[in-house]
Amino acid sequence: MELDDQASRILQQRADHVAGRLALVANAKRLLILCELAKGERSVGTLQQAVGLGQSALSQHLAKLREAGMVDTRRESQTIYYRISDPDLEVLMAALYEAFCKDN
Repeated sequence: MELDDQASRILQQRADHVAGRLALVANAKRLLILCELAKGERSVGTLQQAVGLGQSALSQHLAKLREAGMVDTRRESQTIYYRISDPDLEVLMAALYEAFCKDN
């Protein structure tokens, strides 16, 4: 395999990976969740109030983000806290937060 073919294949794999992750972020409710998490770790209750979702719908969105490795959890007593766990997503969300989510 030529180096150009290998480099092209690697670039295609990376593009596919990024496109899949951006598809998850492109959902409006998940974007709101991630904008809130861009501010720092948040409890499920805080996220629920911030994005205006019921517990079931919020849990489904958080599960998708967790399965993709984008967020991680921490339990303190009966409260579950979420945070962005992917460094690349932190960079993306910082840029998106600055452009679109930050309070004026």
